[in-house]
Amino acid sequence: MNQMVRGLHKVCHRGVSLLTPSSLSPPIFLCLKLGRVPGHLRTHSIKTTTAMTASRLHHLVPIHSVSSKNDGTNGSLSSSNAVATEDEDNLEGRYRLPPPEIREIVDAPPLPALSFSPQRDKILFLKRRALPPLEELARPEEKLAGLRIDGKCNTRSRMSFYTGIGIHQLFPDGKLGQEIEIQGFPDGAKLNFVTWSQDGKHLAFSIRIDAEDSSSSKLRVWVADVDTGKARPLFQSPDIYLNAIFDNFVWVNNSTLLVCTIPLLRGDPPKKPLVPLGPKMQSNEKRDIIQVRTFQDLLKDEYDEDLFDYYATTQLVLVSLDGTVKEIGPPAVYTSLDPSPDEKYILISSIHRPYSFIVPCGRFPRQVGVWTTDGIFVRELCDLPLAEDIPIAFNSVRKGMRSINWRSDKPSTLYWAETQDGGDAKVEVTPRDIIYTQQAEPVQGEGPEILHKLDLRYGGISWCDDSLALVYESWYKTRRTRTWVISPGSKDVAPRILFDRSSEDVYSDPGSPMMRRTSTGTYVIAKIKKENDEGTYILLNGNGATPEGNIPFLDLFDINTGSKERIWESDKEKYYETTVALMSDQTEGDLYLNQLKILTSKESKTENTQYYIQSWPDKKSCQITDFPHPYPQLASLQKELIKYQRKDGVQLSATLYLPPGYDPSKDGPLPCLFWSYPGEFKSKDAAGQVRGSPNEFPRIGSTSVLLWLARGFAILGGPTTPIIGEGDEEANDRFVEQLVACAEAAVEEVVRRGVAHPSKIAVGGHSYGAFMTANLLAHAPHLFCCGIARSGAYNRTLTPFGFQNEDRTLWEATSTYVEMSPFMSANKLKKPILLVHGEEDNNSGTLTMQSDRFFNALKGHGALCRLVILPFESHGYAARESIMHVLWETDRWLQKYCVSNTADRSTDLKVSKDDESKGAPHLQNKTVAASGGGGTEADFEHDGCHLAPRSSL
Repeated sequence: MNQMVRGLHKVCHRGVSLLTPSSLSPPIFLCLKLGRVPGHLRTHSIKTTTAMTASRLHHLVPIHSVSSKNDGTNGSLSSSNAVATEDEDNLEGRYRLPPPEIREIVDAPPLPALSFSPQRDKILFLKRRALPPLEELARPEEKLAGLRIDGKCNTRSRMSFYTGIGIHQLFPDGKLGQEIEIQGFPDGAKLNFVTWSQDGKHLAFSIRIDAEDSSSSKLRVWVADVDTGKARPLFQSPDIYLNAIFDNFVWVNNSTLLVCTIPLLRGDPPKKPLVPLGPKMQSNEKRDIIQVRTFQDLLKDEYDEDLFDYYATTQLVLVSLDGTVKEIGPPAVYTSLDPSPDEKYILISSIHRPYSFIVPCGRFPRQVGVWTTDGIFVRELCDLPLAEDIPIAFNSVRKGMRSINWRSDKPSTLYWAETQDGGDAKVEVTPRDIIYTQQAEPVQGEGPEILHKLDLRYGGISWCDDSLALVYESWYKTRRTRTWVISPGSKDVAPRILFDRSSEDVYSDPGSPMMRRTSTGTYVIAKIKKENDEGTYILLNGNGATPEGNIPFLDLFDINTGSKERIWESDKEKYYETTVALMSDQTEGDLYLNQLKILTSKESKTENTQYYIQSWPDKKSCQITDFPHPYPQLASLQKELIKYQRKDGVQLSATLYLPPGYDPSKDGPLPCLFWSYPGEFKSKDAAGQVRGSPNEFPRIGSTSVLLWLARGFAILGGPTTPIIGEGDEEANDRFVEQLVACAEAAVEEVVRRGVAHPSKIAVGGHSYGAFMTANLLAHAPHLFCCGIARSGAYNRTLTPFGFQNEDRTLWEATSTYVEMSPFMSANKLKKPILLVHGEEDNNSGTLTMQSDRFFNALKGHGALCRLVILPFESHGYAARESIMHVLWETDRWLQKYCVSNTADRSTDLKVSKDDESKGAPHLQNKTVAASGGGGTEADFEHDGCHLAPRSSL
């Protein structure tokens, strides 16, 4: 939590996209129409589940991914090259453009990202471009240890960037001064890792320039004077380049940075032997039990190991703003750098051999040590062995020290957690985790002190001072989450539980403490004072989930008595407002309630997000941004939070979007697109709770289904699709039954409202949503006329050691794996389905092979289907050519098989019931052999190197 808030003054993103070899290939099409060849399509969108505060930083840092630059062309695809008259028998493989009403929205220039200075007196406007051309994704990349590396730049591949930086003074009245543009770097430079110095006087950032000369493409570190806007290279030598495979650089103090550089004597990359020294071998002669979800882009042989070392090895360098340079330690694969709050020490992590061919680099042997900021090694904290054997059960973790950090309220005190269950969540033990603390340089013979013991899994600490810290723990299987109040400096004060609740119960969420910046640049819990009151108060910032939608709030909370006073709440009628950050923490000392300043955001169904500063005691609001509506042609779209009920009584909800000017009483029902993503729950009550707000601004991404509002569709966005397993019941054992029940309830509701034509409802989803789509077309053909499935996994036997939130293996839950797999029901799927997949999908579990094999299974049973493989694309699609083509495919599919559908839904319902009466083949007692690699769409993995995004609208 501290790190998230700390990111408010540090803009550093590392876009993890991907590239592949040379020439640009058109999309690959495979299609079948009952023995003939028709068209086929599918789309994707990305859902990120984050804390409320983080989710509201739409234009604020931390920014982990930014869009590409807007150079006026928006890529290399021209309309004359892409638009052609469709020949039903000759849908040749070349890129197409969607209709203009969709294309214009996608090509709209992106808004800048914002970053506030540590002193809250300046704002950076970080300028971005629109979608990148496909040629950028086609750059060669190395796939090593779970990473994708651009060898030419020596960084992660497909990294997005900024094109410019503007600085504005922020005056006390909320007005912005004239823009000062950062100048001095070359035209066409791509900027990354923009970072404030702690005193707010300088910016550091990296620059790269695309050039044939490989050395010119490598990243260089630059610094800029904030007052003048003048930028210059940090290093005087032109031969020092940034190595950004893992960490990049950090400010040690206001005049010194610690930089990860490419070793000067590195030489050329190793050459792959023409003839291998021997076969590739793996052995388990010790009979170890090692279960891993199927990762991609792993090391394969000794050559890969050498290549990984070549690109990832870093020489740490201390460099001052005056150009003084000093090397720190030997070259190694350093993965993180973290200066202590007092600027005396640096916590440095690295990985080393032996490497693994079955897990990514996050599980490689890891060494953590303490160094002084002048380059002297102090001590080693740990050297963790290779972690191939972390159990697949949720809440399983690595053995040994983990989550090692500096206390943000102390000069140089370390803390960390150690598991007591061997890292295995299935082992019953108490305590399960112990939190330790120790000085950076302890007195000789002084060991670590126990700070706190936990019976659930440790989840972090929010520090305040010696009298107050909040410790978090949780357990996934029961969804239990607890918050402890501890007094770190008083051993005689017993820890006590502040909150003990279900993580699924959003209505009971009390909120998270707001943090204030310290003089050392760290963030601690903000203590608030009231006049003539000696109480200890903090601010709790919450989503405010209610049956009517989220109503964010700010509570003044007495940490000792538990009493609270609501001092701010979002407008309920028209607007959706959130608190983003504390703005009155520039000075040391107590913060008084009547002097409070808060950065808030405000938006509505028709008004884009704007940012304000609210000042107490009168709560005067000053608007500081004025962003235009990004797609004015849809400014008057209609949006409504609707509620309905599943046949078993579970309450459901969705967001219904309707085109501008649409009136169901005059215009009649519309074709409708249903787009969803299933979620697992332990409680029916929690599953039925409303999430989100009807007043949020409808953000339309480049592959969003909301684009079809411009084509006259009704859109049912994010209809809740809970898969519930109460008590000891496993949710997935009734996956299909509950999935169909959710879909039936949603379809009945939009038909009842008269906004959707019952024979013209399409279903779609991305990743696990694609898996959902295929299952619904197979098991509920009476509900939908066609489907669109993007980047999905359809055969669960290819993910034998768990998938999504399923942590049983194929051999422990064979019938569940088989019955959930739409691949096993390919013979039942009779409705048109469009499959889309990136050719270079690196998400765990959603191998491109999944769509290939599913298409072949469908084709083998005469299904009406189309498969589109996008060259160079990963799990999410990035290039303009690819995105435009996916939109064209999707629109074509919807126009042909949804808008033009004349089938009678009652006939489909009769056929569906006949199929049910005949019974589906049962495979519960049969062993199903996996026919290839596996994986998971789970959006987290123990110590993994990259996260797999979930998907939504």
